[in-house]
Amino acid sequence: MIDDVATDSSTSSEKNRPSSSTRRTRRVRMTGKERREQLLDIGRTLFADKGFEGTSVEEIASRAGVSKPVVYEHFGGKEGLYAVVVDREMRQLLDMVTSALTAGHPRELLEQAAFALLDYIETYTDGFRILVRDSPVAQSTGTFASLISDIATQVEDILGLEFKARGFDPKLAPLYAQALVGMVALTGQWWVNARKPKKSEVAAHLVNLAWHGLENLEAKPRLIGHRKS
Repeated sequence: MIDDVATDSSTSSEKNRPSSSTRRTRRVRMTGKERREQLLDIGRTLFADKGFEGTSVEEIASRAGVSKPVVYEHFGGKEGLYAVVVDREMRQLLDMVTSALTAGHPRELLEQAAFALLDYIETYTDGFRILVRDSPVAQSTGTFASLISDIATQVEDILGLEFKARGFDPKLAPLYAQALVGMVALTGQWWVNARKPKKSEVAAHLVNLAWHGLENLEAKPRLIGHRKS
């Protein structure tokens, strides 16, 4: 009787166990485009978590369920995969910021720019973590610093018009644009981990500092310390 039960149990186990042919049937073969996107998604997650140096081709391939040559076939190696990931994130951030600058009033433009960066950080957290790391390879859109410079150029034109209207030297607009965008970007680097206060409060405080600082701007700023040069 015991043997019969054991035999039945074994038979039941065998019946419930998928055959090798069934397992092969369940594995969906990806197109080249689908495989490329899968590798990019996996690489993006690993680069955000471990950084470039801490991520290996072996781990990328293992998570994708493919051999290492497949990664090399699509990207030429880890560097190529990383470059595509960074390039995509930079374009995404730049597009979000530039498309947000639609209002006519300067203060609202500051709000839109602050929200655009914070929206990106909130929605594409992994991408932002990758961007703020030192990049070991060149991208077509440059580095995070050059991306911030590109965004500052968008703000520069707006500031130049405001400076001219208020009697300030418009040639100084690039300096102030870099300072304003840099302030928002560095605050974003802090907020990506802190996440407090909430996004709208962070944006309000950034605009408060920037706007009231600009509102009380001295036409000829002076130094009050002992150092003058």
